[in-house]
Amino acid sequence: MIINQKIKPLSVNDAWQGKRYKSTEYKVYEEELLYKLPSIELPEPPYQISFTFGFSNVASDIDNPVKPLLDVMGKKYGFNDKNVYKLIVDKTIVKKGDDFFRVEVTTLNNYDSN
Repeated sequence: MIINQKIKPLSVNDAWQGKRYKSTEYKVYEEELLYKLPSIELPEPPYQISFTFGFSNVASDIDNPVKPLLDVMGKKYGFNDKNVYKLIVDKTIVKKGDDFFRVEVTTLNNYDSN
């Protein structure tokens, strides 16, 4: 099924009024990721990023962890997420305590936006 609509997509920034503040949980998450993410050199943009999220809660939404993780990765690796042209997001269910994420960043070659 393909759905095409001539409606401007709403950004997360435009979806909320006023300034949003990072929760304590987000600050702890960011600090842990900045410490634990390996030091790597990214390929050249534009980027394709593939995420796999392992959730122990079946009610977890597939898209909720994307933006926080992408923002922390941008901070760690010094890239702007405006250079991400394609996302691939997968969700899997795991046992409680086995939650995880996996990320692969590649250069998106021969990108056709149509």
